[in-house]
Amino acid sequence: TPNLPPPGPWKLPVLGNLHQVVGSLPHLELRDLAKKYGPLMLLQLGQVHTIVVSSQQVAKEEVRTHDVFFASRLHVQTPQILSYNYGDIIFSPNRESWKQLGRISVSELLSTKRVQSFRSKREEEVNNLINWISSKGGSAINFIEKVYSLMYGITSRAAFGRRNLENKKRFSFMEETIRVRCF
Repeated sequence: TPNLPPPGPWKLPVLGNLHQVVGSLPHLELRDLAKKYGPLMLLQLGQVHTIVVSSQQVAKEEVRTHDVFFASRLHVQTPQILSYNYGDIIFSPNRESWKQLGRISVSELLSTKRVQSFRSKREEEVNNLINWISSKGGSAINFIEKVYSLMYGITSRAAFGRRNLENKKRFSFMEETIRVRCF
C-alpha cells in the first residue's frame, strides 16, 4: 500500500544503517542490500531517513509519479539565511516562484543580447586568470580558489559593473559556507 515505507534492513539506535554502508566500497554494500530488499529500500543514515532507488526503471517511475515531491527543496537553515528567506532562484522552494524567477532570468539576464554584452568582461576575467597562472612559472597554485575568484569576477562585473570589495567578502563567506555545510 502507498502509506507503508519501502522495506529495508534492521537499524541501530542513533546510527541507523550507517554501519551497513560505511566501508571502502559503499556502492557494493548498497548493491548487496538492494539484492536482498529490492530496488526501492529505506535506509536510516544517522537521523536521516533515506529512500534508495537502485533500478533505472524504478527511478524513472518514481520521478514520473512523484515529480512535485522531487521538485521541492529540503528545508535547510543556511540557504534560507543566505538567500533572504529563499528569495532567490537557487533555493526557492515554491515551484511557481521558481518558474517566475526562471522566466525573468532567461528573458532578462540570459538572453543572447544580454550574454553577448558581457563577453568582453568575461574575456578580461579569463585573461587575468591566464596571465596570473603564467606569472607563477610552474609553481604550485590553488586552482580551485582561482576558479572561485574567476566566478566572482564575472558575476560581480555582470551584476554590478565592477569588482567590489564588499561583494567579494560576501562571496568568500558564501563560498566558505558551501564548503562547511555542503548544502
